[in-house]
Amino acid sequence: MNPRLTNLLNLPGVAVESYESFQDSVSFQLKVLAKGMCCPHCRNYTEELHQIRPIVVRDLPVSGKEVYLKLPRRQFYCRVCQRYVTERLQFIDWRRKYTQRYEENIYSQINHFNIDQVSQQQHLRVEQVKNIFNHIRQKRHKQHIELSKKRSYYDKFGKNKKKLSP
Repeated sequence: MNPRLTNLLNLPGVAVESYESFQDSVSFQLKVLAKGMCCPHCRNYTEELHQIRPIVVRDLPVSGKEVYLKLPRRQFYCRVCQRYVTERLQFIDWRRKYTQRYEENIYSQINHFNIDQVSQQQHLRVEQVKNIFNHIRQKRHKQHIELSKKRSYYDKFGKNKKKLSP
């Protein structure tokens, strides 16, 4: 493992095992550090590995080169609830092919350039850029709604609420 590259990538729960550098890109082989996971259905901890399917996700560019992360997508078996559960990584949204920080970067670029320009700069199809934009927009909208609900609850029941005199 390469601690310097692991620190440079700064992704939680993974370590760089190796890398390959090409003319236009860099590819990092990553290892997940956790031995197991908590089942999202019954909260039982399991280390019983069922299968591993490698995936490749895109990350932020480094020195003008595209960066790809090769990750093991691990599926565990939970004996308590007898289900197969797939591990989720903190830095990749479910069923996405890009890191969260890469998608956020694409979203912010669209505020300065049009979709066609971002598509050309990032070597992505226009549909991919639109998909990333819509995903981040929906995610932010959900976060805004959740924050509004919390504020509303705090305003209604918060400690700073002035007590009414009888």
